[in-house]
Amino acid sequence: MKEIRKFSYQHKLDQLKEHFGFDFVGLALVQPAESNFSLKWEYSVGNISNRYKRITLQSGKGVAGIVFKTGKPMLVQEVEELYGKSDLFSYPIVVAENIKSFGAIPLFKYNRVKGVLLVGYRGGNRVTIEEFERLKTEVGPRFGPFYNKEMVKH
Repeated sequence: MKEIRKFSYQHKLDQLKEHFGFDFVGLALVQPAESNFSLKWEYSVGNISNRYKRITLQSGKGVAGIVFKTGKPMLVQEVEELYGKSDLFSYPIVVAENIKSFGAIPLFKYNRVKGVLLVGYRGGNRVTIEEFERLKTEVGPRFGPFYNKEMVKH
């Protein structure tokens, strides 16, 4: 009898972390309408604590909220250079996981953003443009039931 394998987000995150060597990989998923379509970090690998599980974001707030709202990938090669220490409170996952450089991509289903994939480094390593492009190529066209594409405006 043929075994049906269920897609495992955790397994896929583990693979991405190992393949690219990221310090942290997380997946935030859009919550149902009753939760006002907020985003919650559901899965991670390389986390330093479980604080990420308590982070809930509205559209436009934090890394996941911005990527959700715009439908566009986000690359920050040097967090403190771009945001400064005083603005970091607006990015709770970055603070909770001590991320110094990250990339985030929207994951779509039925042409709507349904999740956000975040990868990052804590140390001197920085997510490069080339590495980020390679990640987008390897994650899309499929990440479980999702796909990666930038929204096209007509």
